[in-house]
Amino acid sequence: MAYEKGLDLVEISPNSEPPVCRVMDYGKYKFEREKKEKEQRKKQTTIDIKEIQLSCRIDTHDFETKLKHARKFLEGGAKVKVCIRFKGRELSHTAIGLEVITKFGEACEDIGVIEKKPVLDGKQMIMFLNSKQNVPQSGSKKAPKAE
Repeated sequence: MAYEKGLDLVEISPNSEPPVCRVMDYGKYKFEREKKEKEQRKKQTTIDIKEIQLSCRIDTHDFETKLKHARKFLEGGAKVKVCIRFKGRELSHTAIGLEVITKFGEACEDIGVIEKKPVLDGKQMIMFLNSKQNVPQSGSKKAPKAE
């Protein structure tokens, strides 16, 4: 039957009793499957994670420079990992580091969202910021119009 129609005989399930076969144009099927996979890869996006390292003894100009870099990364759609490393006696004054990292997060709030709040992990404090482009808007349902 497949030979008469100019199509291919494709074995679907060889282990069943009786084996299941299908008459189809296999080349066309393969082309459509590859086309769908290519379309899915095109829609797929990757999010980069950029790291900004601060110090609890950072001065205002250095802070603003690091802030400018973070804002550029967030505008580009990347996630930003902000970390403060504590050295020596700084570890006993983590409140100062928390103040610096919180100030950094607040300065980025207009274009970014704090994804993970500052957490002390060993000798470093880490916070993650995400771009507002990547965060789905909650409450985006439209209110019904009153007529």
